[in-house]
Amino acid sequence: MSLNAIMNTATSGMMAAQTGLRVTSDNIANVNTTGYVRKTISQSNLLSNGMGVGVSIDAIKRATDRFLQSASLNAASDSGRTSVVSDTLNRAQQLFGDPSGDTSFFSTLDDIFSAFSSAQDDPSSSLLRTQALTRMDDFLSESSRITSSLSKLGKDADTRISADVDRVNDLLSQIDGLNTDITRAKVAGADATGAENVQSGLIDELSKLMNVQVTPRQLGGVYVRSTEGLPLAGDGAAKMTYQTSATATGYLTVQLANGSVQPTPLNITSGEIKGLLDVRNTELVNLSDQLGEFTSRAAEELNRAANAASSVPAPTSLTGRDTGLDDTAAMTGFTGKTTIALTDSSGVIQRRIDIDFDSGTMSIDGGAGPTFNPSDFTAQLNTAMGGMGAAGFSGGALTLTGNGGLGVAIQDDATSPSNKAGKGFSHYFGLNDIIRTNGYSPYETGLTATDPNGFTSGSMTIRLTDVEGGRIRDIVVDPPVGGTMQDMLDALNSRASGVGLYGQFSLNAKGQINFQSNGATPVTMSVQADTTQRGVGGPSASQLFGIGPAERSTRGEKFFVNQAMNENPKLLPLAQLDLTQAVGGNPALAVGDGRGALALAKAGDNTAGFSAAGDASAVNMSVNRYASDFSGAIARKSATAASRKDAADAVSSEVDSQRQSEEGVNLDEELINLTTYQQAFNASARLIQATKDMFDVLTGILG
Repeated sequence: MSLNAIMNTATSGMMAAQTGLRVTSDNIANVNTTGYVRKTISQSNLLSNGMGVGVSIDAIKRATDRFLQSASLNAASDSGRTSVVSDTLNRAQQLFGDPSGDTSFFSTLDDIFSAFSSAQDDPSSSLLRTQALTRMDDFLSESSRITSSLSKLGKDADTRISADVDRVNDLLSQIDGLNTDITRAKVAGADATGAENVQSGLIDELSKLMNVQVTPRQLGGVYVRSTEGLPLAGDGAAKMTYQTSATATGYLTVQLANGSVQPTPLNITSGEIKGLLDVRNTELVNLSDQLGEFTSRAAEELNRAANAASSVPAPTSLTGRDTGLDDTAAMTGFTGKTTIALTDSSGVIQRRIDIDFDSGTMSIDGGAGPTFNPSDFTAQLNTAMGGMGAAGFSGGALTLTGNGGLGVAIQDDATSPSNKAGKGFSHYFGLNDIIRTNGYSPYETGLTATDPNGFTSGSMTIRLTDVEGGRIRDIVVDPPVGGTMQDMLDALNSRASGVGLYGQFSLNAKGQINFQSNGATPVTMSVQADTTQRGVGGPSASQLFGIGPAERSTRGEKFFVNQAMNENPKLLPLAQLDLTQAVGGNPALAVGDGRGALALAKAGDNTAGFSAAGDASAVNMSVNRYASDFSGAIARKSATAASRKDAADAVSSEVDSQRQSEEGVNLDEELINLTTYQQAFNASARLIQATKDMFDVLTGILG
C-alpha cells in the first residue's frame, strides 16, 4: 500500500472520529432538551480492489423507534380526549352540587315538598304560602342556571375546537414545509436531524389534538394521514374546517391539497378535538336533555296537583298555557268528565257545569245543557255559563273567567276523570298551573295519526351524523300542508326524501314524536334549521314536538313560577272543590282546607312517565326516585370519565418513558462513545504521524 493510500485512510478515519465526536457532543449538550432525539452515525468501509482504504460516514441518523413513536402518538391522542371529557364532566357535576348536601340542586325540590307539607297545617298562612313559592322559584332558577351553564360549556367547547382546528392547520403546514428542508439536506449529504427533531415535535403536538398515522417518505420527511387514510401532509398540506351550528351537530371537513375542490368529511377517533366534539355534541347535550326532562316532569306533577285544587276564594280568571294547537285540535281526544264551578267570595257554588266528553254533553246545575263537539266547545261552554262567566281560546290557550266577581274552580269526576294525553281537562290546558313555561315540554300534544297536522308553511332541515360525529347528510323535509299527522310522518320517514334509510319517526299514544335510529347503522339526528309553522304565528315542528337536541336541551331554563301567584300568594291552590255541596248551598271551598297542599306535598311520590332523555331510557317512576337516579348517574359519569383519564394518562406516561429510554440521551453511553471516538481519533493521528515519519525517511534516503 502506498504512503498516499495510508495517509488517505488515516485522514478518513480522523474525519469519521471528528464527526462522531461532534454528534456525541450534540447529544450531551441536549441531554435535557425536550423533544431532542439522540443522534447516531452510520459508517461503512471504503474498499478499493478488495482492500480497505478508509471509512465513510453514510448518514447521521436519529435513534427513533417507529413502533414506540406510533404507540406514543396514539397514547397522547387518547390522553387528550379523555382529559377533555373528564374535565368537562367534572365541571358539569359541580353545577349540580353535592347530592349528599343540603344545597344541591336536587335538595331544592325536596324543599318544595317540605314547604307544602308545612302549608297543609295552616293553609291560610301568608308566610307559608310565600315560602312555598320561594322554594319553587329557587328550584326553577337553579334549573335555569345549570342549563345555561351547560350551554356555556358547550359554547366554550365550540371556541376551543375552532382554535384547535386553526392550530392543526398551522401544524400541518409546518410539517409539510419541513419535508422540503429535510429532503434537501439528505440529498446534499448534510445533517437533517435538526429539522427532523422539529418536525417530530410538531407531530407530537398534532397527535394531542387528533389521532393521525405517520409514515416515512423515501427521500426524508413524513406522510401524515387521518385514521381513514386521507393525506393531510407530505405532498402538500390539507386544510381542516370545523362546521359549527347553533342548533345541529358540529362536524369536521378537510380540503385536501391535491383532491377535490369540495371539502371531504373528516372522522377522527381520538385527541383533544374528538373529546371536545364528544362533550359538545353528546355529553353536555345529554345532561341538558335529561335535566330538562326531570324539571318538566317535576313541574308536571306539581301542576297536576295544582289543577286538581283551588285557592280560597277561587280566582276570577284562569288562563292556560299555549298548547301550540288551534281550539278544535286542542279539544279533540278528551274522554271522561269534569266540572266547572263558578263560586262567590264565600266559596258557594253559583253555577255548576258538568261536562261529559264521552257523550259530548253539558249539564247546568244538574239540569240539561247544550251538546258540543270539539269545533264548537268554547261557544257551547259560553252558552252554558249563561252570562255568569265566559270562555275564550286565543294563541293556543284556553281562558275561563267569572263575571261579577265570581271565581272559577275545576274538579274532575272522581270515578271517570277527564283525560287527554294522561292529563285532566284543567291540567292539559294548564288553567291553574303554578309553574309555567315558555316552551312546550314535555311535548305531549295528544294528537293522533288521523288528526290534521296543522302546518301551513316552511320546511325542516334534519342533519344525520354517524357514531363518530361525521356528517352523513342534511335532509330537507316539508310537512304536507293540509295533511294529517300520518302524512307528516310519511314525509319524514320517506326513503327517498326523508330519513327512512337511517331511522324512523313515530307518534306515541300521547302525541309526542320520537326518532329511532336503525340498529345496523346507528345515526344521530339533529335539526339544522326549522321554518315550519303550525297555523299563523304558531310553533315550529321542532318546538311543538321537541324534535332534535337543540330544542330539548334548552327547556330546563324555560320554566318559571306563575306570575299572578307570585304577586298574590293567596291564589296558591291549597284547597279542593267539594262537589257534594249543592248550588247556592254550603261553601264548596273552605279557608282551612289543606287537601290541595297535601297533594302538592306528595307530588314527588306520584309515579310519572319519564320519556327517554339523553342516554337515559324511558321509565315510569316517582319524581323523587328519578332525582336520586339522575343524581347518581351524573356522579357515575364524572367518576368513569376521571378513571378513563387516569388510565389513559398512565398508558401515555409509560409509553413516553419507554420511548424516551430508546430515543433519549444516556450520559453513560455517550461518555463511552466519546472515549471510543477520541481513541479512534488518536489512532488515526498516530497513523498520520507514522506516515509522515516514513515519508521523511524516504525523502532523506533519496536526498
